[in-house]
Amino acid sequence: MLSLQIHHRTTYRYRYPVVLGPHRLMLRPRESYDLRLLSIDLSATPEASITWAEDVFGNAVAMANFHTPVASLCIESRLKIELHAVPFPIFAIAAQAISYPFLYTDQDWIDLGALATMQSSDPSGRVATWARGFIHSKPTDTLSLLKDLCSGVSAWVTYRSRDDEGTQTPVQTLELGSGACRDFAVLFVEAARCLGFGARIVSGYLFDPDGCLVGSSGTGSTHAWAEVYVPGAGWITFDPTNRGVGGHNLIPVAVAREISQVAPVVGSYQGSPDAFIGMSVDVRVTT
Repeated sequence: MLSLQIHHRTTYRYRYPVVLGPHRLMLRPRESYDLRLLSIDLSATPEASITWAEDVFGNAVAMANFHTPVASLCIESRLKIELHAVPFPIFAIAAQAISYPFLYTDQDWIDLGALATMQSSDPSGRVATWARGFIHSKPTDTLSLLKDLCSGVSAWVTYRSRDDEGTQTPVQTLELGSGACRDFAVLFVEAARCLGFGARIVSGYLFDPDGCLVGSSGTGSTHAWAEVYVPGAGWITFDPTNRGVGGHNLIPVAVAREISQVAPVVGSYQGSPDAFIGMSVDVRVTT
């Protein structure tokens, strides 16, 4: 069991005072049998009215509404959690899903819905062709196939930190051969969907006490990874950026169909077109 503290600060700066629109904040970790949230302190400067709700995926969403023009905005969250995930998990995969290909039950298929359907455009089938290259025989071991796919992403794609907004399409990532953790996660999820799996994007934090993991800054950072639904085992965590399986060093905050749905902070402002100077994000994950 790990006791962790997470401090996440996002700062926006403007040349002139602007009127802030509502900001959507996804900063509260998803509690589970692997993660216990001990405390959360969410604040904004200037002060905001904050309300909480759950989205369609069960993520905790805070809406911050501001009342006065501002020249800067700082959003901070301070968390204390217990992480109980083990480094080398054993997955109790159902007998009918041990070998690939397998069929989800009709009920699972209905519930997975869009999570089992590719969401990005790929008219030439580039991603599907690439994904099928990891199938060495039929039948083949399901978990081994997913592990090979996870490792294959980082073998094909070189990690490159990107400060620009947005995410590359899986086709762009394959063609460029480089990307950030969010691009790795999207490529893995879409490739898994091409193979018939239900898969979803996860955003949250990476704990890296030794400072040796890809995509990490210091002992921790924001991060994106994936989960695949396998009958019996449930949602299995895959971190294609670090070829990881299981969530012993990952703190999930939000899950969704697409990466744009799990951004930590999303908002708008009204003001001069050249008012925006820039933003900075500082994250610390410590024991």
